[in-house]
Amino acid sequence: MDIENVGGTPGGTRTFLLGMIMTITGGYLLFNQVQVHGGYWNWGGFGGAGRSFGITLLPLLFGIGILFANGRSFVGRVLTFGGALVIVAGVIANLDIHFQQTSLWNTLTMLVLLVGGIGLVVRSALPMTKAPDAAAPGGSEPQP
Repeated sequence: MDIENVGGTPGGTRTFLLGMIMTITGGYLLFNQVQVHGGYWNWGGFGGAGRSFGITLLPLLFGIGILFANGRSFVGRVLTFGGALVIVAGVIANLDIHFQQTSLWNTLTMLVLLVGGIGLVVRSALPMTKAPDAAAPGGSEPQP
């Protein structure tokens, strides 16, 4: 294994590692500033109640009841799986995501770390050539 040649291209190991550290740090700091609030479907005007959680439980409960009576029932399995899927979809569809108040400096720091890190990871996959040493023959210093 050649650790100096990340992604099969010459060089880039240090760039890749720095990019990963920056990306992970920026992503953590950004996600740490986000608050997620859950809710459930609101059907305005549906029976005047406005909430729908109870009605989406019905297929799940009927499916579970059928499965207790006959564990091999195809209808019971479909109702149970479908009811659970509707409940999970309802919760995910109604998540409220809010960015907590923070300073402009902190926000810019988070975003620069995240985007700069991604840029370094992409750059590390490109071929990198080493700069010629100044003291080596063919370098920028004149030879005596």
